[in-house]
Amino acid sequence: MATPLPTGGSLSPVHKRPIALRRSTWLLFAAVIGYGVAIAMHWDDRGFLWVQERFQTQVEQKASIWLPDYHVDIDAKVLPGMEKDEASDLSYDPVRKTLFSVMGKNPFLVELTLDGDVLRKIPLVGWANPEGVAVMADGRLAITDERQHNLTFVTLDDATRELNIKDFPQYDLGTSENQNKGFEGIAWDPAQQRLVLGEERPPRLFVWRTDGRSPLTGTKQELPNDDLDLRNLSALGIDPRTGHMLLLSADSNLLLELNEQGEQVSFMTLLGGFNGLQKRIPRAEGVAMDEQGTLYMVSEPNLFYRFKKD
Repeated sequence: MATPLPTGGSLSPVHKRPIALRRSTWLLFAAVIGYGVAIAMHWDDRGFLWVQERFQTQVEQKASIWLPDYHVDIDAKVLPGMEKDEASDLSYDPVRKTLFSVMGKNPFLVELTLDGDVLRKIPLVGWANPEGVAVMADGRLAITDERQHNLTFVTLDDATRELNIKDFPQYDLGTSENQNKGFEGIAWDPAQQRLVLGEERPPRLFVWRTDGRSPLTGTKQELPNDDLDLRNLSALGIDPRTGHMLLLSADSNLLLELNEQGEQVSFMTLLGGFNGLQKRIPRAEGVAMDEQGTLYMVSEPNLFYRFKKD
């Protein structure tokens, strides 16, 4: 015969215990999952940096790029006819007042207006997987090939319709810790007369001396990488006003600003709802900044973004 419930039909403490135990187990499970996601997304690092930002004075903010003040101006504009090409990097040309991007899947160089309109597409003959591009001086560009682990200096003008790798000087970038995740980021730093190179994973920074007109001198040198709290490094940029460096990470959904000492200054989260973005930038692969402080990005497969400071 079943034991009747206590008066009023309520459960005794013995009956309640399994329910409370299950609830505690689920709460513990959710906490573990949440902690794992936070670590994977580097939210702990971002939280620490967010706290640091709160202590920056107005003078310090004005002396930096200060990414929290940027708001999207062009959001996910489609680059027509490039759905299968995978935009891989972006660089600003201060002379032409245009942008250059490389496409990695079907190798070619594309020139864009500052509004994200396509001006021309230049086939890259002999490149296997171009991943980085940097505008230097006098019509010179540096292009990295992640699969071939090399760097090529090319020159172009208004009449250029094709570039063949055999026609230009090449430099061996050497092996990477992860051969499938080699040198992807590159940026020209005219103030310090150097190219900055970035390995994708694990994220590492190197510099190689050049005045932007002459060949590279010496060998590439590794920079301190203690502050690279990123899951991967997708692209690099240099702010021509402050000399600060921009580090883009697609896997971390993050754009990070470093000062000239390599210290973290500010960051931008590339998720929907932040900095005016309607949706998360799917896979941010290129970043550039002009002399006005306007920020440009491209994302795979063929999306263009522009940010301006509030």
